[in-house]
Amino acid sequence: MPRLVMKFGGTSVADLERIRAAAVKIKREVDRGYQVIVVVSAMSGETNRLVGLVDQASMGADAKTPGFFDAREYDAVVASGELVTSGLLAVVLQEMGIQARSWQGWQVPVNTTDDHGAARIESIPSDNLDAKFAEDMEVAVIAGFQGVAPDGRVTTLGRGGSDTTAVAFAAALNAERCDIYTDVDGIYTTDPRITAKARKLERIAFEEMLELASLGAKVLQTRSVELAMRNRVRLQVLSSFNDEPGTLVCAEEEIMESNVVTGVACSRDEAKMTLISVADRPGIAAAIFTPLADAGVIVDMIVQNISEDGRTDMTFSCPVADVPRAEKALEDAKARGEFNYRELDKDTDVAKVSIVGIGMRSHAGVAQKMFKNLADDGVNIKVITTSEIKVSVLVDRKYMELTVQSLHDAFELERTA
Repeated sequence: MPRLVMKFGGTSVADLERIRAAAVKIKREVDRGYQVIVVVSAMSGETNRLVGLVDQASMGADAKTPGFFDAREYDAVVASGELVTSGLLAVVLQEMGIQARSWQGWQVPVNTTDDHGAARIESIPSDNLDAKFAEDMEVAVIAGFQGVAPDGRVTTLGRGGSDTTAVAFAAALNAERCDIYTDVDGIYTTDPRITAKARKLERIAFEEMLELASLGAKVLQTRSVELAMRNRVRLQVLSSFNDEPGTLVCAEEEIMESNVVTGVACSRDEAKMTLISVADRPGIAAAIFTPLADAGVIVDMIVQNISEDGRTDMTFSCPVADVPRAEKALEDAKARGEFNYRELDKDTDVAKVSIVGIGMRSHAGVAQKMFKNLADDGVNIKVITTSEIKVSVLVDRKYMELTVQSLHDAFELERTA
């Protein structure tokens, strides 16, 4: 029998009413002849509640500041949210006459590294599930976001862990598809909250989705898209709250004809930092970005401007939340004599807007059209970066929505391919 993976996020299983609605969708696929593997998140808000309990339990005598805690016990607590959801969904399915049972990560098993709180999946043997499907099981309800370390301890997978779990199961069990049910009904050409002209895409290539996810689109996590692309797992994004067609994320060759630009992504919480008057010498870039990496600063766009006097200005962008760490790392490196600069300029009021499309590979003039359009609208570009299928710009944050709307119109994204 063909196999299908269905993943339901926290808002999709927030209470028993929504769990029953999810069960109806699952039964529909069972009736179509699929063996179904369902991956569930914890109920909406439950993981945050559990994290808060760990923090409270680890507080010192002042009862104000969370102290050190064993990451293995943190995982044991936080992983319990998905266990509750998987058990409840299995009960509801059984009441509907479906042969279903819940599975914890260690029971499958989902074998992971021992990086507690941020483990990575190493393998998912299918023997246990295969044996149960061969008996009478119709639906396996898997607790997402968790696995088991080599020493037998429970692990959690970190941000995007349940989506990653679902894709990994689809790859390991040769599923026909992995359906991600969420609170939106697909992937749009841009954020519909910014422009009413945003159009739901019928299909999008893995590479495009990966770029959009990394550039601010929140529907799918980059980690799960990377895994899907590497294992050629077809993803479908669907709404838990209606039966509208979703968006298929698939290989480029499955898309007959693509627009030059597929979507416009934006990220509001960006900052631009510039080291002014740094010595232009071999190794200066490594000297600057090594302490930033060591401090955990996520660097994105990088521009270097060299002047005639042998000095250079080094500009980079990073999340606003990383600015204090970046500033301290650079000042400490300067104090240690690793490099020198005259001034550190910070601009925490910028946004990143990007156009993405595999059609850029075979079409000239895309960047020119983008820049001219923004110039006509009076939008000043602060930083530019490009890749084979992406052009990103930093602009003043107050112009972010105007920039998105302008580019969406310029590339006629409201029209179908």
